[in-house]
Amino acid sequence: MITNQHEKQIEISDHSQCGEGNAGGACGYGDFGRDINGRDVSAVSRLYRNGSGCGACYQVRCRYPQLCNDKGVRVVVTDYGEGDNTDFILSARAFVKLAHHNTAARLMAYGTIDVEYRRISCHYPGHNLIFRVTENSRYPDYLALVILYQAGQKDITAVDLWQEDRKEWRGMRRVYGAVWDMVNPPKGPMNMLLQITGDDGAQNWVQLTDVIPKDWKAGASYDSAVQLP
Repeated sequence: MITNQHEKQIEISDHSQCGEGNAGGACGYGDFGRDINGRDVSAVSRLYRNGSGCGACYQVRCRYPQLCNDKGVRVVVTDYGEGDNTDFILSARAFVKLAHHNTAARLMAYGTIDVEYRRISCHYPGHNLIFRVTENSRYPDYLALVILYQAGQKDITAVDLWQEDRKEWRGMRRVYGAVWDMVNPPKGPMNMLLQITGDDGAQNWVQLTDVIPKDWKAGASYDSAVQLP
């Protein structure tokens, strides 16, 4: 049963940008955005929330019982997209999972359908929160990070790095989606503060120690050794 639900329409992706998961997209995930969650992914419109909605998980169920099953599908937000009064643009793989085993083709023919959905916690067994340094980063003068495997049920709304020589926290800039950057980042192993915000607006901070090494490299990924609640 889907509780605390919202009712809206969704549509199936009918273009290459999101049909089987997007390797580019407005979240900046690269191949992660194509392959995560078995490619059961979605672009969203208002739920994108200027990028803070990237990585959120939703349970989506269609409202046509003659065509759709009761379980629905769990999707991860990996892109931004707008349709005709829709909240979600599902990948084809996710869309067909809404249907009974013998009604997928009929459901696909609708293109846009009525659904109910709720936000759920993301779970990535065996994966901690990962920080991937983008390829356009330039050591040591410019650092851009993509945050991957964000578990829990809250948005990351701020990222700060500790500047030891100034004895202060410096805020990174959200470039877009899950991509954050900073010019002249701190030297040495970096401590980080993540502000996480729930759907109710409640905020708290999570501190990570030595999460980015002193000799960080463009294209490298760094395991935080923790996961968000």
